[in-house]
Amino acid sequence: MLLKLKPVIKHILWGGDKLSREYGIGEDGEKVAEAWQLTCRKDGDNEIVNGKYKGRTFSEFINENPLAIGTKNTFDRFPLLIKLIDAGADLSIQVHPNDEYAKAHSTDLGKTEMWYIVEAEPGAKIAYGLKKKYLRSELEKAIQDGTLEECVNYVNVKPGETYFIPSGTVHAICSGLLIAEIQQDSNITYRVYDYNRRQPDGSLRQLHIEDALNVIETVNPDDITSTSYDNVIADCKFFKVMVLDKNVKESLNVTGESFVHVMCVDGSVDVKDKDEQVTVSKGESLFIPSGDGKVDIKGKGKIVVTKI
Repeated sequence: MLLKLKPVIKHILWGGDKLSREYGIGEDGEKVAEAWQLTCRKDGDNEIVNGKYKGRTFSEFINENPLAIGTKNTFDRFPLLIKLIDAGADLSIQVHPNDEYAKAHSTDLGKTEMWYIVEAEPGAKIAYGLKKKYLRSELEKAIQDGTLEECVNYVNVKPGETYFIPSGTVHAICSGLLIAEIQQDSNITYRVYDYNRRQPDGSLRQLHIEDALNVIETVNPDDITSTSYDNVIADCKFFKVMVLDKNVKESLNVTGESFVHVMCVDGSVDVKDKDEQVTVSKGESLFIPSGDGKVDIKGKGKIVVTKI
């Protein structure tokens, strides 16, 4: 079974218009900050646009077919959230908690994530960890003084690069970037600095300084990594991600251990299992339930393939 998913559009003040202009997501020229390509949440739920479940929500499918997630899932819910993010302006400097902290302070999971740089304008960068180890009091003072940016490590980035961001890592996507984000199924963000910019109603966005200081880990940016090999760009306990580019000709064995998600970020590919064939074009994605067996992917495109 191959389920094509309609992305959930999120409008946030820093969003750009590349997703609508170039990826067919939203109305042409509409500013779309995030397109949730795989989501099974109350605050964002994909619609299935083909086959037996056409017109129904992804969460309805999962509730009726819980084994479609796979036996490797160790959580009491769908484990991942996958997005395309278009940064028309800098995102806030932020940090996410681990599972233990999230469980103690919310009903959500923690958030370890990774970024695959799909597009990057010249000079584009990310905030990626801290420059050195700081005392809590030093970080608190920098936040109060508005000098936190001086403590943050910035990295110039280019298309095709991958950045792994464990929970506790200070980070921010900066303007001029379009990225694929694969993350735990969590929407917890602790903002520590937001450039004092105002929302359309004139208000400042909420900061979460106490929680942020509680979870910030002083990690050497050189050590922020996950296992990568061949076409695999990230392999950790939460997800395994592979990128296939250009003349794609790949056969996958979708076992009972995990579902597979295929997201196209350029061109198009044909995905075929024992029952059907579905074309996935730029900006589109496909959910393949666990246990589907042999799946062939062919085409001239670039795809991000994720499983747990």
